[in-house]
Formats: sequence, structure tokens, C-alpha cells
Amino acid sequence: MMRIVFMGTPDFAVESLRILVENNYEVVGVITMPDKPAGRGHKVQYSAVKQYALDKNLRLLQPEKLKDDRFLDELRSLNADLQIVVAFRMLPEVVWNMPKFGTFNLHASLLPQYRGAAPINWAIINGDKETGATTFFLTHEIDTGKIILQEKLPITETDNVGTVHDNLMLMGAKLVKKTVDMLVDGEIDAVDQAQFIHPDVELKAAPKIFKETCQIDLSWNVERIYNFVRGLSPYPAAWVELQFPNQTEKMVLKVFETEKEFCSQELAVGTVVTDGKKYAKIALEDGFICLKSVQVAGKKRMEIGELLRGMRF
Repeated sequence: MMRIVFMGTPDFAVESLRILVENNYEVVGVITMPDKPAGRGHKVQYSAVKQYALDKNLRLLQPEKLKDDRFLDELRSLNADLQIVVAFRMLPEVVWNMPKFGTFNLHASLLPQYRGAAPINWAIINGDKETGATTFFLTHEIDTGKIILQEKLPITETDNVGTVHDNLMLMGAKLVKKTVDMLVDGEIDAVDQAQFIHPDVELKAAPKIFKETCQIDLSWNVERIYNFVRGLSPYPAAWVELQFPNQTEKMVLKVFETEKEFCSQELAVGTVVTDGKKYAKIALEDGFICLKSVQVAGKKRMEIGELLRGMRF
């Protein structure tokens, strides 16, 4: 039986590990990130992958440095035939080139589109109508190796990062299992990514997202802001600074859900229109973006009406 080492950290990776374990594949080791303090109390929290590995009594490694000699010796001692990476970190060649069948990665996009750390977010932010999952062999440059399998997933008008993440997590796990089965059966015919690149199709990147990335620019049109909010909801969440009518100070809001209202209007861009009870909408160049679900710093997420009823107009 093929001996597998699995590498991953967040929830997205757990489903792929689970499908291997529950189908009796020989997972001889699990590698995840070192424990880190999290939350207000700075308590050490285990990654989702670590918790699953502990629950299933799987051999667990948490190296600080992937080129550390002690870690490399431990990894070699597992005598893996194959390594699988799902939402982990960049691997040095000494790691990804170790097993005889190599190392493959599950990436949450239709490569070569959206190479990078945040493919789900950027596909939605850019208003794409479909995304997907890809398994590919690791090589020197990130997300550029030969493609093994791909599967497409539609993105609906009301999807956000949360829903697409969960759908891709389940789809991706099945793709991982299928890829392993093909390797076991000797049926792999990996294809160079150059064959997927068309001169008339722009390759879009998926760089890591920071707080500054998440600020809504009110000079954008309705559609762009609507997609931007979906592409960052529920986490890390888009945010905007607004001046509500009759309020002395501006308010910073995280925005989780909006609705589109296309119309001709003559208000200054960024003007907030509200009845003070049920609705609030922001004037834009081609209409309004209507706020539905928001959060003020230090408070819980709430519907816009709840926020408005707590304000004095």
C-alpha cells in the first residue's frame, strides 16, 4: 500500500485528510504549522489539522523550519511514497522532492488562474462565474507545476467566500482521493500549465489579503463593491468608513452582506441615505449599495436595522 504524508493546517485541509483516513489509505505522518497563541487571551490553539490528527492518533510533526536537519531526518524515517499538500506553506525542494511519487498540492482555483495565497477571495472579488480545484505536482515556482486533475465549480450571484470555500473543500477532498487512486494505478498523465494558458485570456493573481486590501473604495461602482464584499465575507470582511446623517463622527463598519440598487442619482458619492430604522444605503456613481449585515468594532455582527435603532438621528 502507498505510504502517504499529509501536510496542511486549516479547516480546508481537514476534509482531504479525513477522506484518506476514512477510506483506509496509509497516512504515515501529518505535518502542520507550529501552535500559535490566538484570540484575546492569547491561548495556544491547535490547528484544525492537528486536532484531527490527534483524534485519529496519527503521527504528527510541527517543524518551525522545513530545512531543519532533525525534521528532515524524521520525514525520511516515515519512508513515504507520496506527499500531499493542502493549504500549508511553501516547501523547499529537499522536502517536495523526497518521495518517489513526488508531492502534489490541492489548489482552490483552476490553475494557472489565481496562483497565490487567496484564490477563492479573488475569484469572487473579480466577479467570476466559476472557479474550481486543481491537483498538481510541486516544483520550484509556486503553483506552477504540472496539472493532474481539475474540476469546475459555479459561483452564483449570492455566493460568498464562506459558501465557495465549503463547496471547494468537499470537491477538493474527492479530487485528492481520485488523484491518489490514479497514482496507485499508474494512470497519471500530468500536463504542463503552459497548455492551459491562452494568449487572449488574462492570468489573474491571488495575492495574500491584508487589512488595507479590505477597505471599500467608494469611487467604485455598485457591481464592484457588491462583489468585493462577497469576496471577503465572512472573513476577513470588507470595511468602510461612513458619515451617517446627523452624526458628529464617522463610523467604521465591517460589511458582510449588501444588495445592489442600480439607478440614476445626483447625490455625492459616499452619501449615506437612511430612514434611521430599517435601511441604509450608500450613493455611488451608478446607484446605491444597500447595507444588510454589518459589524461595529467591539460589537457582534448585526443586521443594519439593529445598528440604526441603536443610533440617534
